[in-house]
Amino acid sequence: MKKVKWIFCPVCGGKTRTMIREDTELKKYPLFCPKCKQETLIEAKKLKVIVIKEPDAKTQSR
Repeated sequence: MKKVKWIFCPVCGGKTRTMIREDTELKKYPLFCPKCKQETLIEAKKLKVIVIKEPDAKTQSR
């Protein structure tokens, strides 16, 4: 049987509603936390979760 793990929120540490198996691969996955209402982009591979820090959108100047 494959290992299964809950994903915890990188902001508050609360348990999210998402589980991953050891053979799951996620890229740019929007993880939502119901506790702190934050959405974070993550990558996951072999039960290891990495937070993606993307730069904020720049405003257009005229």
